[in-house]
Amino acid sequence: MNEALRPPPVPELSRRVPAEGARVFRNGLLLMAAVGTAVLIWQLSQLLLIVFACAIVAMMVARLASSLRRRLHLPFWLAFTLAVILPLAFVVAAFWLFGAAMATQFQLLLASLPHALADLEAWLKTSDLGRRLLAEIPGITPRADRVVAAVQTLLSEIGTVLSMVAIILVGGIYFAAQPSLYTRSLLALVPPERRLALMRTWKRVVGSLHAWLKAQGVGMAFVGLATGTGLSLVGIPGAPAIGLVAGLCEFVPYLGTFVVAIPAILIGFSISIETGIWTIVVIVAVQQIQGNLVSPMAQSRLADLPPALTIFALIAFGVLMGPLGVILAVPLTVVGVALLRERVILVHRRRG
Repeated sequence: MNEALRPPPVPELSRRVPAEGARVFRNGLLLMAAVGTAVLIWQLSQLLLIVFACAIVAMMVARLASSLRRRLHLPFWLAFTLAVILPLAFVVAAFWLFGAAMATQFQLLLASLPHALADLEAWLKTSDLGRRLLAEIPGITPRADRVVAAVQTLLSEIGTVLSMVAIILVGGIYFAAQPSLYTRSLLALVPPERRLALMRTWKRVVGSLHAWLKAQGVGMAFVGLATGTGLSLVGIPGAPAIGLVAGLCEFVPYLGTFVVAIPAILIGFSISIETGIWTIVVIVAVQQIQGNLVSPMAQSRLADLPPALTIFALIAFGVLMGPLGVILAVPLTVVGVALLRERVILVHRRRG
């Protein structure tokens, strides 16, 4: 080739600049995609929490159906049907008994309330501090329109919660009916060379959630039995129903005792001052034993979850994601710990 027609050599720097610009542009696109994905996940956080709750319900239904099928030698459809109907019937019956007992006791409480208020007013008038409190009561009493607005807000919130519970139950039943369909769909989204690692991680997460459910069942049983027995000894009417609801609500840590505390204490003080005080003692004792002894032992032995981490998780998820985040804080923490441990195992394997 003629030397005159040969193109001049391209300097090294001129070749490097376009490559460097392309790399910066590509990294910028990846960063924007990551930020957009994070924003999308944050906007859909409530939906993702509902899907996670459906998965937990599906896990419980599938576990119960498998146990019924193995022990009673039932066909799948019958075991699955019983696994759906029996827990629902048990929960509905528990809250119906609780509601009936509370309605009866609150009717008695309302009937005796005027006499109790008159006695309280007479007692307050015997001291200067009491007379000042009576003088301030009209100013701190809420107006009727505020009470009506608060009741309407509460009813709307209850309706929203019931709708969400229905969605979670239906979704969980669908997940439990065809689990292989969803696992195959999940595996189809992963490259073939990574499917084995995904299945190993999935088994670790499911095993951790099963262990957590066992530990949670121990805590729920203790709260239910201890609350029902303690309130029965104190003399609270409907104590077994109160204990049953307390145990069911303990699915969310520290919630069961607080749910039944106010009605139980009101009923106790409507009977006598001594009964009210002993009711408070029973509720505080159950909560302390559950929070400081039963739950830490069960979680550390079965779920291997530090108690302090549970408390911090409740606070963090409650602040970030609201009431549904509080309800699912502990199982989400269990999943996070399982994923972290699996990651550590993979790192050690690669180094080894």
